[in-house]
Amino acid sequence: MSDGKNGITYADAGVDIDAGNALVDRIKPAAKRTTRSGVMAGLGGFGALFDLKDAGYVDPILVAATDGVGTKLRIAIDTGNVDGVGIDLVAMCVNDLVCQGAEPLFFLDYFATGKLETDQAARIIEGIAEGCYQSGCALIGGETAEMPGMYEAGDFDLAGFSVGAMERGADLPADVAEGDVLLGLASSGVHSNGYSLVRKLVEISGLAWGDECPWAEGTLGAALLAPTRLYVKQALAAVRAGGVHALAHITGGGLTENLPRVLPDDLGADIDLSAWDLPPVFKWLAATGGMAEAEMLKTFNCGVGMILSVAPDRAEAVEALLLEQGETVYRLGTVTSGAGMRYAGKLL
Repeated sequence: MSDGKNGITYADAGVDIDAGNALVDRIKPAAKRTTRSGVMAGLGGFGALFDLKDAGYVDPILVAATDGVGTKLRIAIDTGNVDGVGIDLVAMCVNDLVCQGAEPLFFLDYFATGKLETDQAARIIEGIAEGCYQSGCALIGGETAEMPGMYEAGDFDLAGFSVGAMERGADLPADVAEGDVLLGLASSGVHSNGYSLVRKLVEISGLAWGDECPWAEGTLGAALLAPTRLYVKQALAAVRAGGVHALAHITGGGLTENLPRVLPDDLGADIDLSAWDLPPVFKWLAATGGMAEAEMLKTFNCGVGMILSVAPDRAEAVEALLLEQGETVYRLGTVTSGAGMRYAGKLL
């Protein structure tokens, strides 16, 4: 029955339910591409179901991680280049999970914006699906929140949540010992940490996102939006081959603060800074800000996105395996007695 009134609608308040439904329909193929063993029910329900036994686990321990992309999103929003930030979101979570020895199983995302722009949102979530596909984990759910009045036009925020598993007793770090060889895996750039400083340095430089990049082809904005490298399948292959005692994802805090997180309290590390060449993006950032070496090492990954602590008698085999997996590998140094990071050589 109708009283003849054309009353106010939810859309009049700024929330378009139809747009949200259209988004779900568009991203379903991307999510379906990530389906793996264990997925029972994904998008569309009030919750997503996952069967650990079907995924091959006998006595599993679950591991969970959550993260965001940080102010790298500001560059994506300002340039309109949003396709890679979904990969960043996945990488920040699953690269952490693998450091515990866990295989990422499934992923959920939270996307919030003031006004839902279906194409923009779909590109972001399709990037999330690509990151999941590359990591072997399923995108099984998420939340799209349209919140007028909370975000400026065009702005959005992202959060990610991932769950992984390992068999009981397989958790890392384990058995890290003096003499372990430290293998570094090359990063794809700045990854997703330190972007408040990156943006400040770009401001100091006087350059705009659309200007020619000083160290690479293309624009400055595009270069700084290079997605975070995913290390999951490569790292898991190394762990399963034997001899890997620990993995450290080099995120906020750089090498200086992240490697000690996986070392026993009485052990430290000797790192040879001449073992790898500082990538051009970091040279430019350091030169633009006149940054000291110590500040670089505790702020950025400086070209090393993941570090493995490996038994000395397994280091050569693990290095060869990682090279076969497509990684660029650096022999950074060794685990030593006495807490703390000790650097030799020069980075800058």
